[in-house]
Amino acid sequence: MVIISNQGQYVSFYELLESANGITTLSDRRRYAVEAFATSSHYDSAIYSYFAGEWPNRFRQSFNTSKHLRYGENPHQQGVFFGNFDALFDQLAGKEISYNNLLDIDAAVSLIDEFTDTTFAILKHNNACGCASRDTVYESYLAALSGDPVSAYGGIFVTNSAVDRVTAEEVGKIFFEVIIAPDYHPDALELLKSKKNLIILIRKQDKLPAVQYRSVLNGVIMQNRDLKQETADDLQPVTKITPDAQTIGDLLFANRLVKQSKSNTIVLAKGKQLLASGVGQTSRVDALRQAIEKARSFGFDLNGAVMASDAFFPFPDCVEIAHNEGINSVIQPGGSIRDKLSVEFCDTHEMSMVITGFRHFKH
Repeated sequence: MVIISNQGQYVSFYELLESANGITTLSDRRRYAVEAFATSSHYDSAIYSYFAGEWPNRFRQSFNTSKHLRYGENPHQQGVFFGNFDALFDQLAGKEISYNNLLDIDAAVSLIDEFTDTTFAILKHNNACGCASRDTVYESYLAALSGDPVSAYGGIFVTNSAVDRVTAEEVGKIFFEVIIAPDYHPDALELLKSKKNLIILIRKQDKLPAVQYRSVLNGVIMQNRDLKQETADDLQPVTKITPDAQTIGDLLFANRLVKQSKSNTIVLAKGKQLLASGVGQTSRVDALRQAIEKARSFGFDLNGAVMASDAFFPFPDCVEIAHNEGINSVIQPGGSIRDKLSVEFCDTHEMSMVITGFRHFKH
């Protein structure tokens, strides 16, 4: 028995035949065929995937749930989401989620999953423009917002802690598109719901898939999600001066941010707060200069800050620029044939540098 949707009501194939005295139109038969083959192909794909294993040599993916979007990346583009959004989130309020919302939500949860301390992040166009870890969600939000209160307008807010009323009151002072949290205090939720069109999401415990897909050219590329999270044990000091415990905390914080920012990227941080980042640049030097200029524009003192890079330094130019701004410690993956040049500069100028051995490009 094939089940088809008829104006929102699910009706069996046989019931439809009976109601039409056994007569079907070409349009009817086409709809029946679509539903029949959707069911059988989904089943066949599941069987193939089971036997093919984790890395198949043929691409077969099937989703039974879909959602047509208002439009795609731009209003002149059509868009549809294939997947089960409700398995990951409960939407408590707000307008329909758009194509760009989905991209930002994906970036937001990928970033917040990097942190176990109470953390608040603000994202714009898939990159963090503010992020901080503090004792409370309220303090985390204030520190995150101060990183770039201009870009925060219209952004995506995400935290790994329950949102209380005092935080809801504070975030309500500016316009933003989406807020994501594991829970909301009842009075905070009531306040947030008063903001027209604000998308309010509760993050469920379901984890993001371990495998990612992306369309490119006339096909699809598949890869493991970047789940590597460096710890203090992963850091290899390569300079005469080794970072103290507080600096190591900042280095790891910055490294988690750089991992989830678009390449080429440089992140500047201090006191577990994002001071500024340079993202999506064709030159690592340009990324650093962009970050420095942005930090200056919001009044941050870079003395004692740390710098994280998503890839190695082929030349010592970035560490030299960083030193001139008062940055005293660097984290990078290493692996350049000229690593020694950057290390020597750090030694000469009493900077510390650690190498992780893991590159975190994100394109």
